[in-house]
Amino acid sequence: MSPRRNRPRGGEKPSEPVGGGGGPDRFGLQATESWQGEEWSVRMVSGASAQGKRYRCPGCDQEIPSGVPHVVAWPEYGGVDDRRHWHKACWNAKDRRTSRVQRSRNAPRY
Repeated sequence: MSPRRNRPRGGEKPSEPVGGGGGPDRFGLQATESWQGEEWSVRMVSGASAQGKRYRCPGCDQEIPSGVPHVVAWPEYGGVDDRRHWHKACWNAKDRRTSRVQRSRNAPRY
């Protein structure tokens, strides 16, 4: 018995989605979540589609470098200006965070 082949033998090419590759995976998976009594649209962005821009995460106030997978969230009835880019861990921990405390540079972190 010969080993199984995992590749197709013929010159078949995978079919491309209609619209030039702009299928649902191009912009990531989108869902709706409830947070602070409001419905939010949440989209996961892959690292490949996050090229060229840097964002600031509202959860930790740290920069999200270009090419890093992250989450984009906006209120369901908000506009383009209401979108916020979050680290995935910060978005998942948004309910466990306390109010943001501003510290001076010389203040201890504990």
